[in-house]
Amino acid sequence: MDGIHKSFGSTKVLNGLSLKVDQGDVVAVLGRSGAGKTTLLRVINYLIVPDRGSVTFGETGVEETKEVIRKIRSRIGFVFQGFNLISHMTAAENVSLPLRKVKKMSRSEAMARAQRYLASVGLGDKVSSYPSQLSGGQQQRVGIARALAIEPDLLLFDEPTSALDPSLVGEVTGVIRRLSEQGRTMIVVTHEMGFAREVANRILFLEDGVITCDASPKDFFAATDPSVVSYLSAFATA
Repeated sequence: MDGIHKSFGSTKVLNGLSLKVDQGDVVAVLGRSGAGKTTLLRVINYLIVPDRGSVTFGETGVEETKEVIRKIRSRIGFVFQGFNLISHMTAAENVSLPLRKVKKMSRSEAMARAQRYLASVGLGDKVSSYPSQLSGGQQQRVGIARALAIEPDLLLFDEPTSALDPSLVGEVTGVIRRLSEQGRTMIVVTHEMGFAREVANRILFLEDGVITCDASPKDFFAATDPSVVSYLSAFATA
């Protein structure tokens, strides 16, 4: 990402943000509400079109054309904060849908892959369950299986545990932790400080639409930047 600007009306959300992520990076993105974290993720695969700046994925420059955007999205898995499951579809049907729509797979082939990836996140016995029959943690794991099933080069997570009861957070962070151990390239917007410290190899701190700190976990948690210190202090006293 190079020089990304994005405003919504008179509100500037990203202000010339630049970022390079290498294959195998696990990047935790931290920052206060309104810092631009979700917008950053959504610009990467053009769910939001930037006002200015450029995005390059591998050797491909992302352009506002349906064909290029479709190809890019087929290589990026997105796990949403609010699960975004279709209520009248089973877990396996939810996971298979993008395989059929984006990858153009047959229903039988897509369902077979969906079952395999549901099993990989510990939900092999829930393939025929509907979202209403699943806990929040299980629904989010379906969302992760859906993102994994397209076999992406990059995984994006938008606060994947923020909608969960605290008792369910561990089952989701555990799945993400295992993915990091597999060498997956991931960008994770999170407020889970322990998770960021233990799993990420880079931590970004966003403020006013720009990255003000890009450091290893060790250096980030020892940072003397006043904004970072204030942010971390709020969690320490919460």
